[in-house]
Amino acid sequence: MAELRMPDAVERDDLGAFVARVVRLDDQAVVRMRNRPGTDRLDVWAQTPFDALCTRVVGGEVEPSDVTSAGGELLATLTVAGGPVMDPGPPKDLMWRSQLPPAEGWKRVDDLPATVVSEVAEHGVGVAKENVGPKGTPPASLMDQEVFTVSGSGYEVTVPLRCLFVLSGMGFLPQQPDPDEIVRVSATDAWLRLDSRFGAVVRRRHALLPLLM
Repeated sequence: MAELRMPDAVERDDLGAFVARVVRLDDQAVVRMRNRPGTDRLDVWAQTPFDALCTRVVGGEVEPSDVTSAGGELLATLTVAGGPVMDPGPPKDLMWRSQLPPAEGWKRVDDLPATVVSEVAEHGVGVAKENVGPKGTPPASLMDQEVFTVSGSGYEVTVPLRCLFVLSGMGFLPQQPDPDEIVRVSATDAWLRLDSRFGAVVRRRHALLPLLM
């Protein structure tokens, strides 16, 4: 049986807020928790309907060191049972379909003003509500619109609107950002990452090529 240890109530609340947002975006979502080696911190990951991952770091440990739980069950544990030691529910490791990005090798490309990112995200969400597809999500043509292009550290990186949908939907962008607040854009050869005050969005920069038969 898996065991989630989070002695700090504030950290439990932070994880609960993260998982609640994940479940709101997708009630069938799973949440992956991984211990950070040599620390008492957890990297928490979730897939989203926008073909991008969201992540947040919280204080705690999980045993075994890499566990995937059903979002709904984990949310119930955090909000109903609670406590320093919890059962995150039966492992759902086989339901995790995405590759995780590397922990190292990231280069800082540029910083975007959080006020501008919030404005663009708000406008995009408004347009998306007027163009919802049959599955309840915006069309891919809208989500794939490139809203920012930044360069630095040898990279030129485009940021699609779908990443801003995740930032907004997960509540990672403050409603009224400070004038000096930024969203950091980082990259590897294969991955894009946007770090905001409350969490990060990660997505592959290029689609994986299908295997030739």
